[in-house]
Amino acid sequence: MIDLVLNYLDSDKFFSLLQAALLFTVGFLAASLMARATYKICLKRFSPHHASLSRRLVYWLVLALFIASGLKQLGFNLGVLLGAAGVLSVAIGFASQTSVSNLISGLFLIGERPFQIGDTIQVGNTTGEILSIDLLSIKLRTFDNLFVRIPNESLIKTEVTNLTRFPIRRLDIKIGVGYKENVHQVRQVLMQVAEQNPLSLDEPNPLFQFLSFADSSLDLQFSVWTRMENYRELRTSLLEEIKIAFEQKGIEIPFPQRDIKLSRESAALLKGLKNDES
Repeated sequence: MIDLVLNYLDSDKFFSLLQAALLFTVGFLAASLMARATYKICLKRFSPHHASLSRRLVYWLVLALFIASGLKQLGFNLGVLLGAAGVLSVAIGFASQTSVSNLISGLFLIGERPFQIGDTIQVGNTTGEILSIDLLSIKLRTFDNLFVRIPNESLIKTEVTNLTRFPIRRLDIKIGVGYKENVHQVRQVLMQVAEQNPLSLDEPNPLFQFLSFADSSLDLQFSVWTRMENYRELRTSLLEEIKIAFEQKGIEIPFPQRDIKLSRESAALLKGLKNDES
């Protein structure tokens, strides 16, 4: 038994196996180091999205080269393996047309760059921050801390709203006031509220619009600009401040009202029903 082990250790197969194992180990280390270096270099010139994709591409490319070298050292015929891989790829392609569609859609998204990692987007009824952008899908984290995966094909076919693409955003507040109110005074009160709010931007200027004569109110819209990161905080504080300012100035915020008029016959019938019940 010992002689067999010694003979095997002295054989070419053992040295080939040792060299292949060394290539695999060095390959993993080299792929990791080169991927990290690529990410740092690309991050200085490109977006985090493209830097992340470049890191993954370099990692798998370097690792594949070392694995191929190791398999060749073990005596595998790479030509046969590549041929078998090609046939297998065709079979998998027919069986997974959805994945291929997502892959092609991912390439379009990479070229178009409608968003990047860290942006907040809205897709249908889903709104969240982008955690990663992959060739098959993107991963989101919603505001209530849920993880959502959206296939790239859905992003191509659906309207996508990037909520953080630009540094500032406009907050539109629709307000209804009573018909007896002085619209000019209401405008002055709203402008004063926006001026006193530290989250409201002076440039662009706040915008006041008279929308329509509604059934129970005069419909107005007050629009204020703010920095993207202050949007939700401004919406809460501004609504509260408008409510307080309207109460101080005696400005009415009406609710829908309906006047019901009964004919004599209907009134008599209603009175008769009440008498029957009593």
